[in-house]
Amino acid sequence: MAQTDNKKFFENLTGAGKAIAVLTSGGDAQGMNAAVRAVVRMGIYVGAKVYFVHEGYQGMVDGGDNIKEATWESVSSMLQMGGTVIGSARCKDFRTHEGRLKAAHNLVQKGITNLCVVGGDGSLTGANLFREEWSGLLAELVQQGLIDEEAAQKYSALHIVGMVGSIDNDFCGTDMTIGTDSALHRIIEVVDAIMTTAQSHQRTFVLEVMGRHCGYLALVSALACGADWVLIPEMPPEDGWEEKMCQKLSATRSRGSRLNIIIVAEGAIDRHGKAITSSIVKDVIIIKQLGFQNALQITVLFCVCCQASRMGVEAVLALLETTANTAAYVVSLCGNQSVRLPLMECVQMTQEVQKAMDEKRFEEAVRLRGRCVSYVLFVTCGVANYFLSDFNVAVLNVGAPAAGMNAAVRSAVRVGISEGHKMFAVSDGFEGFSKGQIREIKWADVGGWTGQGGSLLGTKRTLPAKHIDKIAEQMRKYNINALLVIGGFEALLGIMELLAARGTYDELCVPMVMVPATVSNNVPGSDLSIGADTALNAITDTCDRIKQSASGTKHRVFIIETMGGYCGYLASVGGLAAGADAAYIFEEPFDIRDLQSNVEHLTEKMKTSIQRGLVLRNENSNENYTTDFIYQLYSEEGKGVFDCRKNVLGHMQQGGAPSPFDRNFGTKIAAKAMQWITKKLNESYRKGRVFANTEDSACLLGMRWRAMVFQPVVQLKDKTDFVHRIPNEQWWLKLRPLMKILAKYKTSYDVSDSGQLEHVVLNRPKESEAMAAI
Repeated sequence: MAQTDNKKFFENLTGAGKAIAVLTSGGDAQGMNAAVRAVVRMGIYVGAKVYFVHEGYQGMVDGGDNIKEATWESVSSMLQMGGTVIGSARCKDFRTHEGRLKAAHNLVQKGITNLCVVGGDGSLTGANLFREEWSGLLAELVQQGLIDEEAAQKYSALHIVGMVGSIDNDFCGTDMTIGTDSALHRIIEVVDAIMTTAQSHQRTFVLEVMGRHCGYLALVSALACGADWVLIPEMPPEDGWEEKMCQKLSATRSRGSRLNIIIVAEGAIDRHGKAITSSIVKDVIIIKQLGFQNALQITVLFCVCCQASRMGVEAVLALLETTANTAAYVVSLCGNQSVRLPLMECVQMTQEVQKAMDEKRFEEAVRLRGRCVSYVLFVTCGVANYFLSDFNVAVLNVGAPAAGMNAAVRSAVRVGISEGHKMFAVSDGFEGFSKGQIREIKWADVGGWTGQGGSLLGTKRTLPAKHIDKIAEQMRKYNINALLVIGGFEALLGIMELLAARGTYDELCVPMVMVPATVSNNVPGSDLSIGADTALNAITDTCDRIKQSASGTKHRVFIIETMGGYCGYLASVGGLAAGADAAYIFEEPFDIRDLQSNVEHLTEKMKTSIQRGLVLRNENSNENYTTDFIYQLYSEEGKGVFDCRKNVLGHMQQGGAPSPFDRNFGTKIAAKAMQWITKKLNESYRKGRVFANTEDSACLLGMRWRAMVFQPVVQLKDKTDFVHRIPNEQWWLKLRPLMKILAKYKTSYDVSDSGQLEHVVLNRPKESEAMAAI
């Protein structure tokens, strides 16, 4: 895609002469600082003045030193900080006309007519009211003699763009709000920590998490830790739920489980609107009905960037493109794309959800929340039907281990059993398949798998071609009717080899589906792979710790090598999230002149301010410009200005407990794959046997933008660079200019890639779609 010339880009956006103020309002949320940093640096980059408004709307009303101009250096070292460094406060004054009049006066004095607000629906609604009243407020200020007519004309329109900061993820129109992912991490860290103790003492844990009006945190954390029961406000349980829950807990104990987990959202209610608290679950239900008096621990959790950086940049672009007639926008993330939505449409839908809950129209509330709520309910608390379908389905892992593989296997096994199939686990990939390392796997066998890293089934990179006859023999021996392959690039190659052998072996004429799981995120046909998010977290956490280790030693540059093969996803997105100055990747060739330019850029930055530098290098970015070479070059050229350190992250990016996203993603995508397998089995069953040999009976299930998409693997051949094991086109390459902009490089940015205006009302799921998964 052609990039736009910088000068023309600036002229089109007319950033020069504009003033932008950024504030955070309401409760704080992890990621707010990343959004603020991106707004400041992108604003300065396009020639605008950018101001901090300290203490939210209260600072806007009070004025004075609460409204300060921001500099490039004033947002350095913000990314790894929690909360919001510019402060946030509830403000009663801003709710009054007099308070908003004072705020307008303070903004006009600074020449500010562009506001970027990071907060919840209340904060954003207040901002929109402020925008609507703006002309009237200026008229009052003129009448009172506080500003003149010229100022009123010059600053006649106020432009608003919002970003939603709320750990509850309770705002309609965005897949995830700023802070939600960090809150999930805190919950899962606690759950993982207590699970060992619980296993030792046969305990039942009842965990209460935040979510007064929205059950997202409870739902996804239940999914991520394999909870036995979850209670959320949008979908109250039917009468008699206490007995049903106790029956389920007793059944799991009778099957040998030593651990039960129940997760309760703080706003959970029953069908009559009565609150269901963790104390009720403990005292009334568990102790009285089950007699687990000595087997209970109750924990209440109140939870304390790459996505936020993208949203901050998009917010500035949206502000600079607004006109006097433009409505207030909110910047949101849908899939992996930034979009702009009319603010009040989102607020209205959010209020409709609450109204539906207040009026006990809970099915409508679930529909308005979106398909993810109903779907997560299905895969979290679905109970086996235990009817027989006479179909045998095998699941195996292929390639390198990736965090989240076990969650995907667990989901596949339990959904498969729920749909009546007999599930078989294959150890050690295709090599184990050829050796007959196959066993039936049952519901209880995958208990506790969601939080386990690596591959409990065992995985190898071996491709099936040289073992094809033995694999066909094992398929015949165990009467395998379908295959689910969870893995990376080798898994794709393996499916292609099995497909090619169908003409020789009828046993391979069965439905096959691949679910991408690799830290490299290099599988064509899917924007994201299971395991990549955990790897990114490892990179970002390590970079944060490395930078913090140098807090007493300024003027130091760190050279970090990441994994990824020839795919630069980890280096690029990790670099954006960690605030890197450069990221070297294979897809974007570089030479010695580029390296020298980067060194000079860092040298200039460190001469003007006290900073630390961060450079990431993908492991196969260049065979000659190795990590050692780059380290030595930077060390030599930076003498007298900065010193260097290097770190090769290696396999730590593959290990560790899966992130909440990878647990959630693995669970949902594997469940979707099993539903596809069931459909294909029924379609291809003829005359007492399964026979599937069409192109669409061997697919890859990938996440493309907002949707899960099944693509025949034969159609992916033309989209793949098989030599370097990467897709021919990769969506994340469009993010690289953002990293350079935020690192103060003079670079161009593709305006065509900015978020487009959409309408949230058009994205409402149909009732049949929302409820189909329940």
